[in-house]
Amino acid sequence: MINFNVPPYVGEEENYIAQAIAARKISGDGEFTKKCSKWFEARTGACKVMLTTSCTHATEMAALLCHIKPGDEVIMPSFTFVSTANAFVLRGARVVFVDVRPDTMNIDENLIECAITPKTKAIVPVHYAGVACEMDTIMDIAHRYNLSVIEDAAQGVESKYKDRVLGTIGDYGCYSFHETKNYSMGEGGALLINHADRIEEAEIIREKGTNRSKFFRGQIDKYTWADHGSSYLPSELNAAYLWAQLNKAQDIYDDRMNSWKIYAQSLKTLEEKECISLPYVPEECVHNAHMFYIKARDLQERTELISFLKDAGISAVFHYIPLHSAPAGKRYGRFHGEDVFTTRESERLVRLPLYYGLKCSEVEYVCDKIQEFYENR
Repeated sequence: MINFNVPPYVGEEENYIAQAIAARKISGDGEFTKKCSKWFEARTGACKVMLTTSCTHATEMAALLCHIKPGDEVIMPSFTFVSTANAFVLRGARVVFVDVRPDTMNIDENLIECAITPKTKAIVPVHYAGVACEMDTIMDIAHRYNLSVIEDAAQGVESKYKDRVLGTIGDYGCYSFHETKNYSMGEGGALLINHADRIEEAEIIREKGTNRSKFFRGQIDKYTWADHGSSYLPSELNAAYLWAQLNKAQDIYDDRMNSWKIYAQSLKTLEEKECISLPYVPEECVHNAHMFYIKARDLQERTELISFLKDAGISAVFHYIPLHSAPAGKRYGRFHGEDVFTTRESERLVRLPLYYGLKCSEVEYVCDKIQEFYENR
């Protein structure tokens, strides 16, 4: 059986976890948490990177930092995971969904401006499959309307847009280190803060509403409850697991990219025959090989393809059910304009196995079976 995903593992995880245990520091913000944060700060150029318990919590922190309140509106695509919307729904905001581009499955930057109302407070671009949204246009709109931009870069760690690392272009960036991501800590994430004057407020929110971080730096002689917040610190054991993978980040990237390129090359003839569509990466984007997907002709063909691959011992999956069509999406949001591509394109999409350690022969087997499926139709 070729699994859809296998969590990344490089072999040093137990060693670093043992070091954390030996140091008698397994709660948040120990040495491994600090090492991971500094690694990302150096790698991305963000003012501050704070590890969190999930990308969901990183997005919730961003919503708090943007002072989202009941009655506000936040613009985002409907083709995304529920956490993207929930972070703002929890603050009482209304989610305004707009259509996606069919080429990248990212938010259509040309539809954002017409969805803005006096209640709009933020735009949340989601970098699907690690391919950047058209950020120049999005940032221009945000500046003209004085809106915050929160990048959902859960799938975009180490991807770039015009040589800028995803997560560092907007006001805040949110990363995921879930077991399905390129680098993992089981459950975990990070908030990238791109304005230095917002770091102190973020520290307070992340530390349960206290100024505990200033206390540990020796800036105050005791800490106290300073504002609202919650417990967003991951365990040091999780950070130790992640640290092992950051030390092998290039190996993981190269391995995944090799699989991605085999898929793209081997399936190109099917695209040329107009049997399937392959991922599109704009010239200004550098992706991270987070995912490889194909698009079948329609929902029925996709269902048959996934079933065929399953019978061949291959686990392939589809992705999000558009949020605006879900019960909670209807209750907490609205779709602005026409749903031309979101539903239609989401029903065609099939994600193929891709993970660190996937063998070239396994990728080739998947491609062979897809070829066989279309030869028999």
